[in-house]
Amino acid sequence: MKPQKQYSLDQIKSTVIAKGYKWFETGNFNLNLIGIRNSTGVTNTFDDTFFIAYKDADKWKTHQYACTTDPGDDYLENPLSKQGTAILVPGQYRSTWRIDKHQGLYDALKQFKAVPVYRDSNKDHVYNHNPDSITDGIYGINIHRASATGISVKVDKWSAGCQVIADRADFANLMYLARVSARLYSNSFTYTLLEAKDIKSF
Repeated sequence: MKPQKQYSLDQIKSTVIAKGYKWFETGNFNLNLIGIRNSTGVTNTFDDTFFIAYKDADKWKTHQYACTTDPGDDYLENPLSKQGTAILVPGQYRSTWRIDKHQGLYDALKQFKAVPVYRDSNKDHVYNHNPDSITDGIYGINIHRASATGISVKVDKWSAGCQVIADRADFANLMYLARVSARLYSNSFTYTLLEAKDIKSF
């Protein structure tokens, strides 16, 4: 499933480097996993972009999938924590995910180091990015799929703060690449969350 917004390799690479983050370009299947959060503020839709860049036979390849980097309306209305629903803070998180079971059910990229999240507690269906609400911890901010049977259109209960890919086929490809990468390097993955407004134009 193609995301609403498409980006070039140069756009993403230059933005990552401009922010002082690590861009992985040594070796084949050394994955750059990038989430791009849109700037519309619309809730409950898979309107963000999951961007993968890596070398294969020393040539760059990219994939772009529709995803959400935000929680669905179900958890905005009914937070799992009394502090509020988790929304991952943009940034680069080095070696913070690994292949493991999502909720004990299927292989995904599971968080195993602390990350910062905004806490949205007012249940108004508007994503709140208040720096004063940030907490750090291991909250199960996993990278996983939505439905096991096809393509999901609404986020609903698929995310309480996780980074969720809408199309099961796209997610299957991500996990194939992750397994190849893990065999070559280690079962440890860096994820970078950008905001669409920061992506450089060419």
